[in-house]
Amino acid sequence: MAGSVLMWLWLGLAVTAAAPVGRSEPFRVMTYNIHHGEGADGQLDLARIAAVIRQEEADVVALQEVDKGVARTQRRDLPAELAALTGMTCLFTNNFAYQGGEYGNAVLARFPVVRWTNTHLRMLRPNEQRGVLQAVLRVADRPLLLLNTHIDYHRDDAERLQNVAEFKELLGRYPDLPVVFCGDFNDGPESRTYAAMAERFEDVWLTAGRGSGLTITSTRPAKRIDYVWISKGAPLRVRRAWVTQTLASDHLPLTVELEWR
Repeated sequence: MAGSVLMWLWLGLAVTAAAPVGRSEPFRVMTYNIHHGEGADGQLDLARIAAVIRQEEADVVALQEVDKGVARTQRRDLPAELAALTGMTCLFTNNFAYQGGEYGNAVLARFPVVRWTNTHLRMLRPNEQRGVLQAVLRVADRPLLLLNTHIDYHRDDAERLQNVAEFKELLGRYPDLPVVFCGDFNDGPESRTYAAMAERFEDVWLTAGRGSGLTITSTRPAKRIDYVWISKGAPLRVRRAWVTQTLASDHLPLTVELEWR
């Protein structure tokens, strides 16, 4: 009898000790259109952008409207500065030649980068070239595909819908990888662009966001056009999502806390 009690006690201790094994820590993903570091007050202050990122303890940040060597931002290398200010690795992609420099999207990451690339998106009219940055990250020893984009803003949504079709086609390059898709989609939840994205992705704000989730307040009315999506069926749990109030850009950053299932 004593032996049986000891055996069950040992098993109980073993189960308790083993429970945390394989359980990953939550991690935070932020999407942020930084308006080349110019705030809603008209001040160019990159340190303020970095302070918001540090404040929200983001582990991965998808940035849009990033300048590198552009005249309006004193030809500064904003991606390199943000990497230094946050202590994170920075990936920058040039989509558009502007004022003698480069302009595009970037990703800041605390996790190892396995590989990354950028794909220019099809334009249906003479316009600013758009792109989608793709980065495979290793998060808690598991691969995760992060996508970051900033698509067309015109009232006619034909180009945005075309881009969403391109996104879905692009996913064929990454079979079986869970996806976190961030960006400024320049369309609200009532739009055809949103409906097309929702066919393949889940809007994390609907799962765990509180409040309106409005991300651009410089327009009248204010809008929710910046999103974090996860691929349907991805082994990810959304713990919470929030929008931070700040004057650091004309957009507000959206942060999502995730964990592996």
